[in-house]
This record gives sequence, C-alpha cells and structure tokens, in this order.
Amino acid sequence: MNAPRPKTKREVKAFLGLVGYYKEFVPNFAAVSAPLSDLVRKGQPNVMNWGDSQERAYNSLKVAVRSKPVLQLPDVNKKFALRTDASDRGLGAALMQENKGTLFAVAYASKKLTDRERKYSVTEREALAIVWGEKKFSLYLYGTVFTLQTDHSALQFLNAAKFDSPRIMRWALALQVYNFDVQYIKGCENVGADYLSRIE
Repeated sequence: MNAPRPKTKREVKAFLGLVGYYKEFVPNFAAVSAPLSDLVRKGQPNVMNWGDSQERAYNSLKVAVRSKPVLQLPDVNKKFALRTDASDRGLGAALMQENKGTLFAVAYASKKLTDRERKYSVTEREALAIVWGEKKFSLYLYGTVFTLQTDHSALQFLNAAKFDSPRIMRWALALQVYNFDVQYIKGCENVGADYLSRIE
C-alpha cells in the first residue's frame, strides 16, 4: 500500500506485471487497469501524464490484491452458470456455481474492447461478451450443460432466433458446440459481470 507511484513506463509495466499475476482474483481487472495499460501502449511518452483515472486505478488495484478473494473452488459435478455483460469500454464474465442455495463466483474474467469492437452496436457487444466468456471458460463449460445468464433481453433467444446482424449469426453458430440454456436476469442481479465490464 505504501509503494511509490510509478513515474515511468517501465515502472507502470512492473506494477501491472505484479498485480496481473493475481488478475483472476480481481473482478474486472482489464477495465480497472485500463487507465494504466493505456499509459504503456506503443507511442506513449516514457514520462506519464498521470491523472485522476490513473490514480483511481492504481489505488483500486493495490486494495484488490490485498483483499481476500471471494472465490470458490469449482466442483465439476455441479452445474455452472456463466454471467456476461458488456459496456462501451469492456467485457466482463463471472463463472458461478451454487453452494447451499447461493451462487458463488468460481472465476472472473474481463477484457478491454478494441477500438473496432467499441463501434459495435449494444446487442453486438453483449453477444461478443457471451462468445468471449464461453471461450474463456471453455475448460469448465465444454461438454457440460450450463446456464448462460444475460441482462440483455434480445439475446435470451440466442439459440433459436434469427438476427439481422451477420456478426451475431456467425457467433450464434459458433456457440452451437456448447450445451446451454439462456436465462434472462435483471441488470440489478448481474452485478458481478456488469461491474467487470464498466469500472474504470
């Protein structure tokens, strides 16, 4: 917590390398760390322009790696639930399992959207989150029956509906290797994946 704030690209990379080792235990790691990872992109100056968003990201990550993970070990004999969400900045996914009547997270994942992906429509970004989340957790999901939970109502018929977007149709075909039922949940219930996709 008392580590000095990074002043150069190299120091930011070192910090991101340290906290990145624990990224599976940090909800929304990609979106939280985005203001810092933007600083180390090619073409950025070696001496950073450190602002409020970088300070928030830096402090949030320091707190996150000190906090106890609220993850459970996966049980391959129990059904998984995958919650996904997308924002205009990133994708989030939470792999869940029920234990004593309550869903607990088994793993978190997040991804920053590329400039091209940010131009997708809302429905396309939400569908991308599903495709990406299922691929990310395919080790757990492939060959099992699981529940996909989304707060985007247009995608609750992903297995059966025809979409105007060729992109979504291609993704729907790619998802046919998985055996899942789609369940619509309210946005207020999808807090994990929603937080993962939005936080800066």
